[in-house]
Amino acid sequence: MPYDAIVLGLGGMGSAAAAHAAARGLRVLGLERFGPAHDAGSSHGSTRIIRQAYFESPAYVPLLRRAYTLWDELEAAGGASLRARTGGLFVGRPDAPVVAGTLESARRWDLAHEVFDAPELRRRYPMTTPRDDDIAVHEAVAGAVFPERAVRAQLQLAAHRGAELRFGVRVSGWDASASGVSVALDGGEHVEAARLAICAGPWFAQAAPELGVPLRVERNVQFWFAPSEAAAVAPDRLPIWCVERPGQRMFYGFPDFGEGAKVAHHGSGVSADPDAFDRNVGDGEIAHARDALASFVPAAAGAFRRADPCMYTLTPDEHFVLGLHPGIPRVVLAGGFSGHGFKFAPVVGEIVASLLAGDAPDLDIALFAPDRFAR
Repeated sequence: MPYDAIVLGLGGMGSAAAAHAAARGLRVLGLERFGPAHDAGSSHGSTRIIRQAYFESPAYVPLLRRAYTLWDELEAAGGASLRARTGGLFVGRPDAPVVAGTLESARRWDLAHEVFDAPELRRRYPMTTPRDDDIAVHEAVAGAVFPERAVRAQLQLAAHRGAELRFGVRVSGWDASASGVSVALDGGEHVEAARLAICAGPWFAQAAPELGVPLRVERNVQFWFAPSEAAAVAPDRLPIWCVERPGQRMFYGFPDFGEGAKVAHHGSGVSADPDAFDRNVGDGEIAHARDALASFVPAAAGAFRRADPCMYTLTPDEHFVLGLHPGIPRVVLAGGFSGHGFKFAPVVGEIVASLLAGDAPDLDIALFAPDRFAR
């Protein structure tokens, strides 16, 4: 066959998979319906949070440690800055999942962290306004990763290592046999390979409908505001932060990296169709985001600058789908990243590449088994 592996989708995960598969010496074809580092899916918006004390589950921590190493290697290979270490604040009542979960992971894996009560948080970060019953977990290694730069760096590395990357290509379907896989492209062309990786983001369910994974695509919007006190929200003073309060969706934010202070809610409950995505942002949405920002970092909540909608592809348990197709072992699945996946891109790419090469990953991915919902 002309290719050892076809990677379907070249966003955050697919670009990493192509780069790591090519590093293993595989003949790789990457297919992407949009352009490089596009804004039509889930891998855009200038910044994404990166952290190790993972409140979602301690099971993610080994993957995050490996991801940090791989981000460093990617930066060294490309010579561009892909991350900013600002530290991170995870704020709420002691029983809030963002606080309790962060502490659980930090303690289980002996990760460096500090815990501040509300007065200490105000003293250290006077631009913040925690409630009196809030505490904050501070993780010094947390910060931001820059998604568009990262995707471009991974694509460049993949191409440098010999991967063939095609953009503006629509896939109409795929088939697998005992000897390989065949991918049909719009226009009638078919391309063949020994194995296939599906890294299709919000189109993941469409690309593998036979799995029956109950995925839901959700519309979420990122907002930027001009700070009223620029110095107070500079990256060397204000960490990234996540705040969870009773009766509200968790919201999170970034210092001003040059576009304004950024804020977003983690989840909206608004379903979306990736092929008819609503990019219009209403005044009410802007006001809601500004109110959230003002409730924790008032100096950041100035004039509205811009908004950028993106999509979450949610599984019922909000853990990833990552592993071999349960019925077709020539197909590797990487999807359902549920709005918290981008920080894992290089380690997901490494895992996908291992599976494409027919090897077992070095890290435990049982939590992400594609057949867990059917079981």
